[in-house]
Amino acid sequence: MDSRDLARYIEATDGISKPWLLVQLRLKKLRERRSELSESEYVRELSALHEELMNLGEWWVGIEPEVFGDR
Repeated sequence: MDSRDLARYIEATDGISKPWLLVQLRLKKLRERRSELSESEYVRELSALHEELMNLGEWWVGIEPEVFGDR
């Protein structure tokens, strides 16, 4: 799945309000641009994404079935 497919999925499932999906989309786009970036640019952007993900905190608490599926 490329970033366009992921974006379509996010739109189709009303995922625009789900910040973890938006981080995944940004990560997918970063991976697609990897060959165009220097190592330091890539690491800097990857670190920024990691920080944003960590700042989401425990966003899944209370919505575990929706996020992780029914187990």
